[in-house]
Amino acid sequence: MFAAAIFDMDGLLIDSERPIMAAWIAAARALDVELSHAQYLQVVGLATAESEVILSGLLGGPAAFRQALAQVREALALERADGTPLFPIKPGAADLLAALRQRGTRCAVASSSTRRQIQACLGSLDVLHHFSAFAGGDEVERAKPDPALYRLAAERLGVDPAHCIAFEDSENGAKAALAAGLRVVIVPDLKHPPEAVLGQAFHVLDSLHGAMDHLPLWFPERGAEQPNAEASPK
Repeated sequence: MFAAAIFDMDGLLIDSERPIMAAWIAAARALDVELSHAQYLQVVGLATAESEVILSGLLGGPAAFRQALAQVREALALERADGTPLFPIKPGAADLLAALRQRGTRCAVASSSTRRQIQACLGSLDVLHHFSAFAGGDEVERAKPDPALYRLAAERLGVDPAHCIAFEDSENGAKAALAAGLRVVIVPDLKHPPEAVLGQAFHVLDSLHGAMDHLPLWFPERGAEQPNAEASPK
């Protein structure tokens, strides 16, 4: 059994990959560049710097990239005009987090997004209180697939990585968690990890709904909810 669960955010807890991809395709079209889904998928799961290099090449250079980025940022406000979150929570995520809290399982987020973005997105979805720790991409020198993010999240939870399960959707995220010594449950999103990575997973699920049946085998019943130690943005 395991003592803690550590979650990726984009594409795993929140459905952000699709609106982000749509925003980049629209921004490219405004520059008279046709950016296909297949081309955009090249950057899914990559660090920001790597994504910038690829997108700059696809869009026609750094100047075009910066122009498109400004449009994307404007399009991706945290809330829509009607007040609903731009990035909805993924199916099964809220129920899973509530069940883990009820079991007394400590939970953290290890995301390439910044710490402030993590807390803003999850706060808008009313699930921030389920987490005891956060590790953002702005807090480590190397992004996924480097294990630093997962090591930091486990350290902040006070749990040995070997006693944690990571929930991931991407190839780089899964590699990062494995390199940090965690077991990995993969829930593929837009871009499925290759078979070589899927083969190393502790489990592969179609959605987070599927994790509910495994909780009694994966996490002991501790009978107490964990406090939310880091809910306030810093």
